[in-house]
Amino acid sequence: MRERIDLHMHSTFSDGTDTPEMLLENVKAKGLGLFALTDHDTYAGCIEMRKHLKDGDPHFVNGVEFSTKDAKGKYHVVGLGFDLNSKYMYEMTETFHQIRVNKAKNRIAFLRSEMGVKISEEEEAWILSQNNPGKPHIGRVLVDNGYATDVSEAIRKYVVKYKEVEREMTPEEAIETILRSGGIPVLAHVPFGDGGQSLTDAEVEERIVRFKKLGLLGVEGFYSDYTEHDTDLMLSLASKYSLYVSAASDYHGKNKKIGIGEVGPYDNEKQHYLLEPLINELVGR
Repeated sequence: MRERIDLHMHSTFSDGTDTPEMLLENVKAKGLGLFALTDHDTYAGCIEMRKHLKDGDPHFVNGVEFSTKDAKGKYHVVGLGFDLNSKYMYEMTETFHQIRVNKAKNRIAFLRSEMGVKISEEEEAWILSQNNPGKPHIGRVLVDNGYATDVSEAIRKYVVKYKEVEREMTPEEAIETILRSGGIPVLAHVPFGDGGQSLTDAEVEERIVRFKKLGLLGVEGFYSDYTEHDTDLMLSLASKYSLYVSAASDYHGKNKKIGIGEVGPYDNEKQHYLLEPLINELVGR
């Protein structure tokens, strides 16, 4: 396969702005040959996506992005190519969906009582009705009510002020769930940790070594925000520890200034060669 690929994108089933149907049309317009939908802590969008796929469409891969945490840090673990009928995936996502709902309720209560923010019962009901309620949905309500000019500002000035910690998924749980569901666990945007960090090369390698022992099978070697150094580091470590190389835009529609398929250069044989083992594994499923 020589078409472009993108194995990390989000839809309205988490914090993206494209519905699965819209995402499919946009993927086709960009000329991708292989793509995955990896919403946060849910695969409901994958079920919806499969309702719209037709013969001749790009090859679609089931995906999910788990937010995880342990005593040493925060991490995002992407699962690719798992069985949608897996009871392990169902049980894990259902458990953490309810945790997300409870956390959203607690955030709203905090904003009301501690920061004097006005959120109506109707607005709260809308937030909690989302497939994956979280900070962006609360932020959107705050913007609508005039507390901020955009969602990022609302999150920064208000939403993240809530500091209580609910039960969180561990990387061990995420990797085990993906493996038991027949999928491939991939560590996402490793130099950036959970997305907002900046790790040293040594910290990146330490994480990869530790997670490899837990069953990690791949890393995002190509990513929209990587520097040339980041890419070289990830490709070197993937080779050193015999891990699959994935390519990821982390597309969120209008919520991020990143386009579909923006994962790095696709005009050289080396990149195709590095991606080929993962592509062959996913297409063969």
